[in-house]
Amino acid sequence: MNRLADATSPYLLQHADNPVDWWPWCEEAFAEAKRRDVPVLISVGYAACHWCHVMAHESFENEQVGALMNDDFVCIKVDREERPDVDAVYMTATQAMTGQGGWPMTVFATPDGTPFFCGTYFPRPNFVRLLQSVAAAWRDQRDAVISQGAAVVEAIGGAQAVGGPTAPLDAALLDAAADQLAKEYDATNGGFGGAPKFPPHMNLLFLLRHHQRTGSQRSLEIARHTCEAMARGGIYDQLAGGFARYSVDGHWTVPHFEKMLYDNALLLRTYTQLWRLTGDPLAARVAAETAAFMIDDLGTPEGGLASALDADTEGVEGLTYSWTPAQLVEALGEDDGRFAADLFAVTEEGSFEHGTSVLRLARDVDDVAPDVAARWERVRARLREVRDTRPQPARDDKVVAAWNGLAVTALVEHGVLTGDPVTAAAAVRIGEVLADRHIVDGRLRRVSRAGVVGEPAGVLEDHGCVAEAFCALHQLTGEGRWLTLAGRLLDVALERFAAPGGGFYDTADDAERLVTRPADPTDNATPSGRSAIVAALVAYAALTGETRYREAAEAALSTVAPIVGRHARFTGYAAAVGEALLSGPYEIAVVTDDPIGDPLVLAAHRHAPPGTVIVAGSSGQPGVPLLADRSIVDGRPTAYVCRGFVCERPVTAVDDLVGQLARR
Repeated sequence: MNRLADATSPYLLQHADNPVDWWPWCEEAFAEAKRRDVPVLISVGYAACHWCHVMAHESFENEQVGALMNDDFVCIKVDREERPDVDAVYMTATQAMTGQGGWPMTVFATPDGTPFFCGTYFPRPNFVRLLQSVAAAWRDQRDAVISQGAAVVEAIGGAQAVGGPTAPLDAALLDAAADQLAKEYDATNGGFGGAPKFPPHMNLLFLLRHHQRTGSQRSLEIARHTCEAMARGGIYDQLAGGFARYSVDGHWTVPHFEKMLYDNALLLRTYTQLWRLTGDPLAARVAAETAAFMIDDLGTPEGGLASALDADTEGVEGLTYSWTPAQLVEALGEDDGRFAADLFAVTEEGSFEHGTSVLRLARDVDDVAPDVAARWERVRARLREVRDTRPQPARDDKVVAAWNGLAVTALVEHGVLTGDPVTAAAAVRIGEVLADRHIVDGRLRRVSRAGVVGEPAGVLEDHGCVAEAFCALHQLTGEGRWLTLAGRLLDVALERFAAPGGGFYDTADDAERLVTRPADPTDNATPSGRSAIVAALVAYAALTGETRYREAAEAALSTVAPIVGRHARFTGYAAAVGEALLSGPYEIAVVTDDPIGDPLVLAAHRHAPPGTVIVAGSSGQPGVPLLADRSIVDGRPTAYVCRGFVCERPVTAVDDLVGQLARR
């Protein structure tokens, strides 16, 4: 009996017709394993995962394999995006046992959830042998299996420990982190490391902030070159905007085609900030196109943003996105077809599979003659029309709280800096979904789908990313309710997630108990829960003047600081928040009747130091602490600049405001 038909997770629903007696993650599944005296097989993946699909087709859809699984195991299917806590515990176990991790993740555990054998993808013959071997070991070598499981739990408990060494995250450590990134930088292709190569969005945000604080041209050049290389590569969708998860090579040519919301949200912030600091037209275009991709391609009818577009189309990677020269000519005609082949580096040999190519941008289109720019736009629009007639990748349409929070913050930044009302309005709509659907009885839920909120409780990253988003919406709208909501989430985090010594656990103290309580301080594909909550605490403290939130942020950052100095690539968001704290952060209040278009407001956003909070509106506006007791001077809109709760004299001229922001 497969029990996944009523799941809210698209990933679980993909397996609802398997000949496997799948259970969702629940106490009843473990009770059934205990009753039957059999091990648990925990299979963890997500809807857009290519190799998850491969293992499903090879094994989970096979009647004989399903029979083996049903006879000797209780089988549990887990969506890692719905249950990041479960994923974190068993991924740590998998890495401890195998030295690596990934998805699909395959874990064999005792009926109490203790893992004793872990792996990732197994081809069907290997998987069949593994099933038979584990079943035999459970029958004939039970004591050894249980002993191995106990050793694994002890190891992962140590790996997830809190209360380690602490240090202030000061300028010296942040400078050392920037130096370390510079040493690991790929000066030829941009980014860090080799294949597969992931967009280092959080490291780039840190480097841009480091450049602002120190004037480091090296930090700026690393960020600028990496952003340009990615934007010109196949990892970026040259027709519709948006970035794929990673490049399978070291030079951004061939992507792993899934598109994740969290990558695009973080990259939107990166390109927006690069444009703000440099005026780079490529950065401006890519930011605008990425925002449009998120809104148009990931938007849900309820107003949120879907999690991902699949890596596969009809079981084939790249089917939607690859081209041959002949296909370009067929779509565009002879002249434009040759123009497009040269522009997008489409050759007879191909850059992908079977003589096809992934579109890359081989020529400049951002600083060219108007007729060339017009031709480029016409060709791109026509190719997009043709591509839209092809089979399309599936969409994982669940709304994940943390990732939608990241998107809100990015869209607000883009909206206020560019004056784009579309991105600003989208940010508010997403915020309404998070506030109205995901907060239930005062507590945050992790996911919703089709307007129905799921059962999984919000983890620390959800609280941090959503609280930071609500702080951004407070600055965008001047509405006090967003700040109130942010404060409530942060109070829950401080009460329920705090750990000894200033750190945080990733799950609440009243959450479901797993074999260990995860507390990962490192930033990986998304900000760690700890980095996310610190970012929100810093912004909230600056907006309200309540110092206990800043003190909590500084204490939490001190638990990450020793890692920042040694592993800069895995602490990018923490380092970016550290730059905000070193900056002040600045607090800017503009008293004006035009909170969107006033030149003082525009100048504040364009010249703000790292982490600055900015509010604009009427004096004493309800629910906006930064506007309390602030008035206009000489009948003119007036800006108040403070840093660490110490304020400069109020100014009414843009040049004076810019001068105050430059004195740092």
